[in-house]
Formats: sequence, C-alpha cells, structure tokens
Amino acid sequence: MIMNRVLIVDDEPKIVRLARDYFEHSGFEVLDVDNGQDALRGARADRPNVIVLDLGLPGMDGLDVIRALRQTSNVPIIILTARGDEADRVAGLELGADDYVVKPFSPKELVARVRAVLRRAELVPGAGGVETLRVLDVALDIPKMRAEKGGVPIDLTAAEFTLLETMMRQPGRIFTRAQLLESLHGVAFESYERAIDTHIKNLRRKLEADPRQPRYLLTVYGVGYRFADA
Repeated sequence: MIMNRVLIVDDEPKIVRLARDYFEHSGFEVLDVDNGQDALRGARADRPNVIVLDLGLPGMDGLDVIRALRQTSNVPIIILTARGDEADRVAGLELGADDYVVKPFSPKELVARVRAVLRRAELVPGAGGVETLRVLDVALDIPKMRAEKGGVPIDLTAAEFTLLETMMRQPGRIFTRAQLLESLHGVAFESYERAIDTHIKNLRRKLEADPRQPRYLLTVYGVGYRFADA
C-alpha cells in the first residue's frame, strides 16, 4: 500500500508533534521542517503529496514559499494562519494555496482537510476511462485534470479545477458560495465562504480575456456564481 506523504512546515515544535501524531495515526508518511528554505528543498527532493504550511515562518515567510512553489509545482498546499490574519489567508489563496486552517486548530479537522484536498487532486477516470467536459471553447479532461481554452492549456490548482468542473457540469446553473464550498470540502463552513471568491478571482485571471468583464465565470449578485451556458 502506497502511503501519502505530507510535509509539515512550522516552527512551533508542539504543533508539529501534534500534527505528526495524528497524520501518522491516520496512515500518512510525515516529513517536517521549520523554515521556508528547507520547505522548498523538501518539496523538490521528497516530492510530498501535500504540504501543510504555516504562514508565520521566520526569515522566508509562508507567502514567499507559496509564491516560489507555484512557479514549478501544483502540489496541494494547506496554509495555517492565526485567527485574525484574514488578509494573509486571502493572500495565500490568491498565490495558489488550496485551503486554509485557522490556529488553534483541531488536528482531526486538519487531517480531514488534507484528505479532502488529496481527493480533489486524484486522477479519477470517468465512465469508460475517458470524460471530457466542453462548454463554449473551454474543455476539461477529467481523468488527466487538464484544462484548455481554445486549445491552449490552462494551469489550474486542484481546487480551481474542482470548482470549474462543478460549474461546467451544469452550465447556466447558479451555485451559491456554500454549494461551491461543499464541492471542495464535502461540508459547508460559513466562515470559509470568502475563500470561494478568491478562487473565482484566480480562475478569472487564468481564464478570462478581461477578468473585470468575465465571459465564462459570471457573478449572480447576492447569490453566487454560474458558468455561462452555450
């Protein structure tokens, strides 16, 4: 049986020990480092399946780590932030993090969120082993988690791909933020709904010719979002 490998990046030994115990008990292989430079080296050398990253690191902070990682890798990243650091959470998501957990956190919730982000990153074949969604000139290859617009590849994180897939399966349908959040987590957490806005902003930057006047990802004011139908 192949174990998923998680890299924990945090400079607080108590948090690392607590998280390590829960991850190992849940069947993960655990690596840990306490600074940003070692996190980048570990991500390259050890190829973890997921990274749990504290933003408040000494020296090279977590946002710089995300920025550097996203230049070469789409490895799922879950950020750890202090309760009042909403701006940092939004910044982390904008740079390409997949999810976040607020300190102090439940280790069970952290493991559950890691499992959720890994499920989103899995390459799951559709019926007959092939499934492609096409709406307008946007195409998603579901088994390979590849996205294209007009035949040009679009580089998406696992969370962005899942949101786009959810809306493209039912073009024209209005999705509330809570419904989109359920597609990512399996359960709606009201306090995390702003994360959806950030993911949509990232998708528009990658998909739209003019993100300020979107053609594909449309806002339904006071409700949520929908993908334009043909």
